[in-house]
Amino acid sequence: MSDHLPEQQRASVRAADADRNLVAKLLSDALADGQLSLAEYDERTAAAYKAKTYGELDVLTSDLAPAPPSSVQYSNAGPDVDRALAIMSGFVRKGEWTVAPRIEAIAFWGGGEIDLRHAHFTVPEVTINCVAIMGGIEITVPPNIGVEVRGAGIMGGFDHIAQTGAPNAPRIIVTGFAFWGGVGFKVEK
Repeated sequence: MSDHLPEQQRASVRAADADRNLVAKLLSDALADGQLSLAEYDERTAAAYKAKTYGELDVLTSDLAPAPPSSVQYSNAGPDVDRALAIMSGFVRKGEWTVAPRIEAIAFWGGGEIDLRHAHFTVPEVTINCVAIMGGIEITVPPNIGVEVRGAGIMGGFDHIAQTGAPNAPRIIVTGFAFWGGVGFKVEK
């Protein structure tokens, strides 16, 4: 819910325990990466567990750079192809999930969401083939992942972004087409 709030509303919305725990995890990662001293970590973690709103939590991590996944561990667990299908319905791949080397995403009179911000990768390069016919597919990537788009829109839209990504980070290649539909991208932490 918090990712979809306008900035002026987000600051005053009450945070949940899961949000406080996520900030504590981000602070722990920042300590491990050398972005915070032990004293700063202790101070910010205590403040995170006392925070009541997203605005209070945002202040605690606003000066931290997202850590590039320089030591990504790829595992070959799982299937080679993940099929996501929405026919007059929807699909969602979001949160912590394992990304197959190839994703076949089809939205026909429906919609789909592929969120890679907290995903675990099995290979360094993933191909996502999107087919949106009178429907839409939205792909969210973190700023440190490389993205190359090769898809096209025919009487529809196919966003084109180019993102280099961090060294040793996964790379996403997006192919396919949108006919009277759309494939869109968002880059978010």
